[in-house]
Amino acid sequence: MTAPVAALSNKIVFRKVLSIAADIFEVPESTLGPQSSPDTISTWDSLHHLSFVLALEQEFGVEFSPEEIEQLLSIELTEAALQEKLKGCAIPDGH
Repeated sequence: MTAPVAALSNKIVFRKVLSIAADIFEVPESTLGPQSSPDTISTWDSLHHLSFVLALEQEFGVEFSPEEIEQLLSIELTEAALQEKLKGCAIPDGH
């Protein structure tokens, strides 16, 4: 029974990452997907990248190292990094 819970958790994290990305990069959430990156989002520049990271850290209660921040180059990579940090932690529900 843990697989469905893990799948749900992954989906929650992915949805939250999409929502934060849409807000920070000022694009419709419907235009974003796992492959969305600075190459596909014109507003994903260095300043917005830092805002994105700070918003993720605040939402999920995690902290990224400078090396990790440099690796958050797509929605998919960002979600994977968050999943690693959140292993064994409760996922915030935003309330």
